[in-house]
Amino acid sequence: MPPIGDLPCRGKMVRAIDMRHRDLAIYDMDKTITRVATWTPFLRHAARERGPMAWWLLPVAGAAVAGYALRLYGRDRLKEMTHRLILGRAVAGDRLADSARAFAQATVAGGLLAGARERIEKDRGEGRMLVMATASYRFYAQEIAELLGFDAVIATESARCDAGNVLSRIDGENCYGAAKLRAIEAWTTAQGIVRSDVAVRFYSDHVSDAPVFEWADEAFAVNAHPPLRTLAKRRGWPVLDWRG
Repeated sequence: MPPIGDLPCRGKMVRAIDMRHRDLAIYDMDKTITRVATWTPFLRHAARERGPMAWWLLPVAGAAVAGYALRLYGRDRLKEMTHRLILGRAVAGDRLADSARAFAQATVAGGLLAGARERIEKDRGEGRMLVMATASYRFYAQEIAELLGFDAVIATESARCDAGNVLSRIDGENCYGAAKLRAIEAWTTAQGIVRSDVAVRFYSDHVSDAPVFEWADEAFAVNAHPPLRTLAKRRGWPVLDWRG
């Protein structure tokens, strides 16, 4: 299997299998598989672990969100700012991994949509390779994906220092919108997957994933917010609701 190499939002395999000719089922994570967006819950989880000092920083993180809403900076900068506020400028990789693992276990235990679990098992039963493609940070998204039995994860990467500490800086692109499609295409190329050789299903809740919806053979608007519901109706994509 070809090495991943240095790719934007690069994807790493969860399980080493030959997948070059398997059809793909690609899932967004936040509000597609999970009940809520996961970054703020992860920050609250991390703040509890760090203690009272970190809890005092949560309102500051809220102010950063307000700045994003006012378009003072982009989504990628917001993630970096809130990461630094709650997790720190640099955090030991093993400590962050322990925190991410505990968060993933709690999320899978009580924060997933039943309909998502059922569809994941259906795609698995049909022999499709399960790929998670999410704007969330890899350090906790991969833990969730492993618990759900995904074969691969494409996610936003964090920079690391020479000592291996995780920095509050995105490495490459925030895996969102058109950047997510670029990441998926880079990953398929690195894995030796020829696009014309495989059929691709894609599931997401958000219109920002329109580039991937258009690229897929089968597009499913899941738990769709109004802009995606409108686009799905215009494009003829099935609309699914896994929140019931």
